[in-house]
Amino acid sequence: MPLRFTLRQLEYFVAVGECGSIALAAEKVNVSSPSISAAIAQLESEFGLQLFVRRHAQGLSLTQGGLRFLDSARDLLDRARGLNDLANDITGKVRGPLNVGCLVTFAQIVLPQLRRSFVDLWPEVEFHQFERDQQEIFEGLRSARLDIALSYDLNIPADVRFTPLIDLPPFAMLNDTHELARLGSVTPAELADYPMVLLDLPMSADYFLSFFTQLGISPIIAERTRDIAVMRSLVANGFGYGVANIRPLTDLAPDGRRLRFVPLSGPVKALRLGLLTSDGEASRSVRAFIEHARAEITPTSAPGLQVLPGAE
Repeated sequence: MPLRFTLRQLEYFVAVGECGSIALAAEKVNVSSPSISAAIAQLESEFGLQLFVRRHAQGLSLTQGGLRFLDSARDLLDRARGLNDLANDITGKVRGPLNVGCLVTFAQIVLPQLRRSFVDLWPEVEFHQFERDQQEIFEGLRSARLDIALSYDLNIPADVRFTPLIDLPPFAMLNDTHELARLGSVTPAELADYPMVLLDLPMSADYFLSFFTQLGISPIIAERTRDIAVMRSLVANGFGYGVANIRPLTDLAPDGRRLRFVPLSGPVKALRLGLLTSDGEASRSVRAFIEHARAEITPTSAPGLQVLPGAE
């Protein structure tokens, strides 16, 4: 009996099952909502099975049959990906889908150039990028929604493998007229008397605040934001200083105002930028991306970044 469904339809079904919404699933897999709806309808018609309960205010909920179907669909998609990896190993080619996550704080700076040079080298790779916070990256790797991710060595769990690339020491980000902007370095204690714009992301915020708490002092948090571009503009307009590890090539905030970057001194820990993968054997495309990232991101050269003195 010929199969009357496609792996793409199963991929869309799994996305809806995990997101609980056609709109969110469409955003996740980068297709239109009608395409997702059509795939679900075709699967339900083919198998004579209601996969979801439609709730207008709460999105979609999997039926009991849908829950069982979801597990099998995930397994089938994993096996299909395994066939692609096997073919690549046999032929020696690097091709097929590659889902790459990146920590949201530097996704707009580092990943586009790295992606460009990688797909120019391996044009048969279907490269998809996802901007996430640290916890979302861990979850994406565990669920196989991400094949690999570029991030920091922050709270790495035992089931996630970290491949280090470069160390990035922290610095204070100040507006051009700030009293401390011309110093060669600044300590957390010197910053503590001024208002702070905190980059308030899971794990990252705890890391930045630890510089102060380990000295027994509390920063004056004037603003919080999850968007590093917003933080740069707030700092550039005098609403406080920021603390970060990623320094872009330009000293201008998104609104065109000038910033100053001053290294932090004292008992402050550098973050290590690297690659995260789940445990298990990496596919050929993942191995190729790791090799490429190691060649492109070094202590003397990194896409879109200025490496401050002290980085290793």
